Amino acid sequence: MPRLRLRLVATVLGTLAPLLVGCGSDDDGSKDGRRPSGEHVTIKVPADAPTISDAVSLARAGDLVLVAPGVYHESVKITKARITLRGESREKVVIDGRLQQPNGVVVAAPGVAVQNLTVRNNTQNGVLVTGSAKAAAGMPGQSGGYDTGDEPVTFLKAFAVSHVTATRNGLYGIYAFSAQNGVIEHSYTSGSADSGIYVGQCKPCRIVVRDNIAELNAVGYEGTNASGDMYVVGNRLVGNRVGLTTNSDHQEKLLPQQDAVIAGNLIAANQQTATPEQADGGWGIGIGVDGGTDNQFIRNRIADNSNAGLVITANADIQPNGNQILDNTFAANNVDVGWTFPTATKGRGNCLRGNELRKTVPARLATTASCPRPARSSSPSGTWVNPTAPGGIPFTDVAAPKRQPQFPNATTTGATAVPAVPALPDTADIRLPSVSLLASGARVLTS
Repeated sequence: MPRLRLRLVATVLGTLAPLLVGCGSDDDGSKDGRRPSGEHVTIKVPADAPTISDAVSLARAGDLVLVAPGVYHESVKITKARITLRGESREKVVIDGRLQQPNGVVVAAPGVAVQNLTVRNNTQNGVLVTGSAKAAAGMPGQSGGYDTGDEPVTFLKAFAVSHVTATRNGLYGIYAFSAQNGVIEHSYTSGSADSGIYVGQCKPCRIVVRDNIAELNAVGYEGTNASGDMYVVGNRLVGNRVGLTTNSDHQEKLLPQQDAVIAGNLIAANQQTATPEQADGGWGIGIGVDGGTDNQFIRNRIADNSNAGLVITANADIQPNGNQILDNTFAANNVDVGWTFPTATKGRGNCLRGNELRKTVPARLATTASCPRPARSSSPSGTWVNPTAPGGIPFTDVAAPKRQPQFPNATTTGATAVPAVPALPDTADIRLPSVSLLASGARVLTS
């Protein structure tokens, strides 16, 4: 789903902000700190360096930057490989942009881990992981995307974001763009004016998004042109305007989106009014497939979405083909599964098998489009009455998060060795989630 207007708004906010405060340099020393002696060390903030960025500038590959509780008004840019940035306390170590900087943490080097801290009040992103120089500099292109020229895509390879709380950010809470081989896990996002978690422009991605809570965002999770070994598993995507989208978008490279696995997620009650209003008005949708191809939706619990549980549609000239809807449980949605192609661009080869369904549009999809389905077979189309999306609230006014689980042994565990390629889930091991999945950390509960 296009995000042009939101991106342009955030770009304007970013240009009004001062230059990034305290960005890490590529030097091995800092005027404001001293690196402890040793091959792989722990650099403490503020004991060894007064700011997080000063500590990062001192760090070398294999070091841990360990941050004491406090509110840090800086933007931290990590340009050295294999550094771990970790807070001693997830809720008490806060990187606060004060709406004066685009990003809280920018990861622009491979093998970096960001753990156990809160990022908030940035005009664009809480945590940005990227191989794109334009994205790292906070400078979107004229069309609203970052890499719009003919140059090849540059990927950042290997990253980990874990036990991070990202709230009240002007675009994305946790954003992996032009990045591969990473994990986003055990994190919480809310108050994102676009998406809580966003993965864009990767092929093959080899990225796992798991065991996260995304609530009170415009969209919980979005994967745009995110293809190949892309796994979204075991997440709580409840209480947004839209739970999850996987889509193709000309504003980014590597079209079309294809080959993602969406499995074992709780996707429910995505019609919350106390959320940032989405640019294209999406509302009351559990899962939206917009020009996505060859994706698998397996054993998700999709409930209480006031428009539709799962929607497949086309994006301009890009067909949604070969999507498989397998063994999901649908309950109390206005429409459980709806396929709609209002233009000449139609879908092909989409199919269903083994789902608990009450209502589909067109009717009897479970019979007329059962899996397996010939790849060239036309997908039927229908329409239904869409509820009108109510106005939203500023992202700065979204409710504060509840207390979230801590990174285990945050102060005693050394730096994290990020694997070159993460272990990818086996879908056979992924079970249907309960209605209370990750409920203890959520503000929005299911009925």
